[in-house]
Amino acid sequence: MHAALTQTDHRPWPIPSRAWTWRQSWKDLLFAHWPVSVDVLRPLVPKGLEIQQFDGISWVGVVPFRMTGVMRRPFPDLPGVSAFPELNVRLYVERDDKPGVWFLSLDAGNALAVWGAKRWFHLPYYFADMSMTPKGEGFDFSSKRRTASSDTAGRFAAFSSSYRPVSPVFEAKPGTLEHFLTERYCMYAMSRDGTMYRGDVHHAPWPLQQGAAEIDATDLLATHRLEVQGAPVLHFSAGVDVIVWSLERLGSS
Repeated sequence: MHAALTQTDHRPWPIPSRAWTWRQSWKDLLFAHWPVSVDVLRPLVPKGLEIQQFDGISWVGVVPFRMTGVMRRPFPDLPGVSAFPELNVRLYVERDDKPGVWFLSLDAGNALAVWGAKRWFHLPYYFADMSMTPKGEGFDFSSKRRTASSDTAGRFAAFSSSYRPVSPVFEAKPGTLEHFLTERYCMYAMSRDGTMYRGDVHHAPWPLQQGAAEIDATDLLATHRLEVQGAPVLHFSAGVDVIVWSLERLGSS
């Protein structure tokens, strides 16, 4: 049994009955979140998905981290393939009473992973030059997309942050903002022909810490025509082990 399956009672719905197909670990994450009007986000999300709000506010998340142990079941890790840094821009959505994540973009420092995620998961991945280096109790992270976004004045989606944990570890309680922003057990994706898919994931509850960061996400968010105001809500996590199921077809949006 995979280590991720040792705890399942925290899930909002049961583990899928079919076999999981991929494994990976998400390590040393910064969750940076800003409030954004749902009216601003609506054009960025397919009509088949409801944009969720917490106390009347919708959120955009920027998440730098590193992936390890990425491989299809039952194969072993491959050097140069199974570990790489990644950077996500994500929104919080729901369909069929299942809250999940809608990715606006995913940048990764591994060209093969980018190809595979586009091929099998219909996700908007981009190949980027990335670095993630330890700094004290935290990390320095930088990313610059290899190709410009054609619809945003040639921007190359640059991002940089220096982040660290600043509190003891805690587990988010249901009903809190941090639980809303982090405890998500599926993602939604749409193929080029407009077919919507849901992909289930599972992991233990996030071991969270309050975070501190110097962060420049202006250029990255501008590729989605988003502007944010004020200081972000910041959380750090040392990470979780994850299992992933193949996509479930939901039909056209």
